[in-house]
Amino acid sequence: MTAVIRTATAADDPALAHLWQLCFDALHIADLHALDPDRHRHTFIAQNGPGGGIDAVVVYVPRLIRDAYGTPQRVGGIGSVATRPEARGQGLVRRLLVEAERAMMAEQCAWSLLFTGTPGVYRGSGWQEFGSTYSEGTLADVAAPGAFRVRAASAKDAIEVAALHHAYNANRPLSSLRAPEDWAVRVPAWYGALDRSLVAKDPGSGALVGWIVAQHEGECVEVREFAGAPECLGELFAAVGERARAAGLSRARVRIPDGPEVRSALPALLAYPRSVEEHVGMARPLHATADSVRATVTAPGAVHWYGDCF
Repeated sequence: MTAVIRTATAADDPALAHLWQLCFDALHIADLHALDPDRHRHTFIAQNGPGGGIDAVVVYVPRLIRDAYGTPQRVGGIGSVATRPEARGQGLVRRLLVEAERAMMAEQCAWSLLFTGTPGVYRGSGWQEFGSTYSEGTLADVAAPGAFRVRAASAKDAIEVAALHHAYNANRPLSSLRAPEDWAVRVPAWYGALDRSLVAKDPGSGALVGWIVAQHEGECVEVREFAGAPECLGELFAAVGERARAAGLSRARVRIPDGPEVRSALPALLAYPRSVEEHVGMARPLHATADSVRATVTAPGAVHWYGDCF
């Protein structure tokens, strides 16, 4: 039976939630989906014939993302892509991507962005991979020097953390502009409660000067975001390492854009760090030129923080 391709309606919400639960170990996907007030016309489904169940879904998430010059551009994030196991191999995602592309073009998206471990699904639809690097190694046993006061973040730090993030990424290519609803829903969905992260404060002024997010990934602790003054990064790294060793972990991974300040601070967390390149990001020009999109995703310091995932 030929699948019916259409946009979603509110009546599809329970079936979509069921499909995402079937395909992902991520109960928050429905909450992220609800952030977009236009989510139903941005959600494309393949229905198993008239009146049938949902076989596949592709969601277009509109986001403001900074280009190579730090200027915010409307970008179409592709996420929550899922297909029922019995319906795979029928080209349903490719058909849904065509509809998503039409919607993104009509809504003046400059380009489209997605992250995936299965790039072959998207290459034939015009998305191209771009590389990124991270550092990894065994945990270093380093004590923080104590120039800054490092502690677990709290809900009272939320405003200062958001301000740090905005200032740190003000001109950073590939970074997203976070709205209040992102801080309320999207960031906690990917990072957990704020008290799972660490902050550094200036002992003199008491001002918050750094924020770091690190999460356990198997036997590894992974640093997924940083914002603030480079001077406090070493102490934040050391605190991350202390927590990881207490949890019995032996390795660490750092997903902060490379630079002199980061390299000088790395020994506080990593012993014998090595650089690893991966290709999980994919981009597709829409109204922007291919050269401008490539310039954004390959710009020095470019990063799309994990907490901004679609």
